[in-house]
Amino acid sequence: MTPSPKPAPRWLTESEQQAWYAWRRMFPLVNADIARDLTQDSGLSEADYDVLSVLGSTDGHRMRISALAELMQWSRSRLSHQLTRMEQRGLVRREEVATDARGAEVVLTAEGIEAITTAAPLHVASVRRHLVDLLTPEQLRVLAEVGELFRTRRGIARKGPPGEA
Repeated sequence: MTPSPKPAPRWLTESEQQAWYAWRRMFPLVNADIARDLTQDSGLSEADYDVLSVLGSTDGHRMRISALAELMQWSRSRLSHQLTRMEQRGLVRREEVATDARGAEVVLTAEGIEAITTAAPLHVASVRRHLVDLLTPEQLRVLAEVGELFRTRRGIARKGPPGEA
């Protein structure tokens, strides 16, 4: 029995290839500029800011660690190491869940709230400078639509599960 032939590759068209190369060049450059500004402006890493901003947007500034890992698309191990570094700096603390002895939550401390409150306006200014203000309203709309498409195809929530705050 002979194996069936493999289908021919579907090569990128010229316009598809241009879009792919543009994405590959744009994303790391914009991300590096914003990350550099974040560190210079506030002393926070991207990972610090990601955790602080998610927790800062929840009721009570707290979330189950498992839900936070899922929302951020991080492994539990990666999140655990990040939280340990942030705990050492006084930005967050871990607490047991009163209703579930197996569960744990991460909670913003007063220092964490102050850090995100101070960093957020500077971070937004950097995002504007390196991305938003360079695009037209139509380009921003398309970028948002593309991001939504990928988020929904992967089943990624925008915020933590209801009742997880």
